[in-house]
Amino acid sequence: MAAVTSTTGNTGSDTGLAMTGGSKPAQLEVRGVTKAFPGCLANDDISFRIEPGEIHALLGENGAGKSTLVKIIYGVLQADQGDLLWEGKPVTIHSPHDAREMGVGLVFQHFSLFETMTVLENIALAMNDVRDMAALRQQVIEVEKTYGLPLDPDRHVYTLSVGERQRIEIVRCLLQNPKLLILDEPTSVLTPQEVEKLFETLRRLADEGCAILYISHKLHEVKALCQKATVLRGGKVVGGCDPREETAKSMAEMMIGQKLTAPDRSGTRKFGDVRLDISDLSLISDEQFGTDLKGIGLKVRGGEIMGVAGVAGNGQNELFQALAGETEIIGTPDCIKIDGDPVAHFGPRRRRRLGAAFVPEERNGHGAVPDMSLSENGFLTAFRRMALSARGLIREVPTRSFADKIIKTFDVRTTGASAEAGSLSGGNLQKFIVGREILQDPGVLVISQPTWGVDAGAASAIHQALLDLAAKGTAVLVISQDLDEIFAICDQVVVMSEGKMSAPRPMADVSVEEIGLLMGGLHDLDGDVTLKTKELIEGDRVGQA
Repeated sequence: MAAVTSTTGNTGSDTGLAMTGGSKPAQLEVRGVTKAFPGCLANDDISFRIEPGEIHALLGENGAGKSTLVKIIYGVLQADQGDLLWEGKPVTIHSPHDAREMGVGLVFQHFSLFETMTVLENIALAMNDVRDMAALRQQVIEVEKTYGLPLDPDRHVYTLSVGERQRIEIVRCLLQNPKLLILDEPTSVLTPQEVEKLFETLRRLADEGCAILYISHKLHEVKALCQKATVLRGGKVVGGCDPREETAKSMAEMMIGQKLTAPDRSGTRKFGDVRLDISDLSLISDEQFGTDLKGIGLKVRGGEIMGVAGVAGNGQNELFQALAGETEIIGTPDCIKIDGDPVAHFGPRRRRRLGAAFVPEERNGHGAVPDMSLSENGFLTAFRRMALSARGLIREVPTRSFADKIIKTFDVRTTGASAEAGSLSGGNLQKFIVGREILQDPGVLVISQPTWGVDAGAASAIHQALLDLAAKGTAVLVISQDLDEIFAICDQVVVMSEGKMSAPRPMADVSVEEIGLLMGGLHDLDGDVTLKTKELIEGDRVGQA
């Protein structure tokens, strides 16, 4: 294969060591891979192997080096030192095109799809050489039937659910007949029912001999799916395990190198007056493929954490923008109140002056400016509440002190407050943004996807900070696709589907199955679980029995 060339570098041993006894060689062996960036050793002498038909987890906290390693395997980056062995033979992968030709498929965490194009057109774009669209269509249909991934090749992407969009990513990888399939946080936007469907497909692929490298912070999923795991910390391999013989807690402790403390909910929280009051909030999305909000109503009391569950694309972004003042609301200002004050006609700054704080889903460009320092990003939303300016000028010492406090309190891994936000890993930038808002002690906090892409240790710290904030009397609204997160910290939950919101339910009164089905769109006008939903849940339980 011309695109993939053999290496001649020092592997530390002969190629035969890629085999165990008389068995077949590993599908992929990583030997001594090292990759450095200015001020950061991302991968430090990493070695591990993946066998054909094996589902292998790659675990590590934020900044552990997982993304860099995957980019090297997929040809996006080149290692400074070390070797990759493919089926026992050293190779150099120059580009993603080369990786696909060799048999490596990658399903990204964030979909790379064009919404105005059809399913077939999106698949064709990812193929290295497509000349016969009719033949490709037939191949798509055959793969869909074989692996139970139903898709209409002629439907436009903007009409599809998030789960259907992920099927496109998987199908176009399967069309390349991968020998190694890499999945990066593949379940972050799926309902529990869609997760199980995905796992069925992955197990079938493994049975057919495909090696799978699975990257996820959801350790209970790793335990249910994977046979082996390699754990990275600080760019190094610190251990490996059989996830089936571990607990989610023990794997998390391997990742972070210390005992994991679960969020402490032992303290009694008293709910006070309503601090965030939403009534009959309706608006038309200004995004071409957005979701209109339809009569949203919700009350969050001081000391209460309210969860908003739902699959992405069902109006959560529109709800956040409406609450943060980023979207103009036509009509009565009474549809949103903060501590009794109508604010629907106010922008973000006026709402912050009334004691509200906001953490958006998108870190880069929305929650933070990548090219600005952490000190400057801290100033952006905290300059008034933290007294970081005087007479129109930035007070540099307090501003830097505030950034340093965020870095220390939330264990943000960075070179310091002068580091650019864009230089941080996604998880560390998330910790900084969350910390910036929490340390302002807001009366109302609206936070979207608080632990998206964050490792178990950091997620636990963020959850504890939210619980502590609520204990001080703050009304906290958590918008999250992670049901584990909802159940871990929330007092009540609502579900958004197609721009509508279900009635609030105490966490003690709902199950994961019920919320999962509501997320999939099974709800009545009042938001209660319908008889049909209950029948489906009972049917699942009987089937499992």
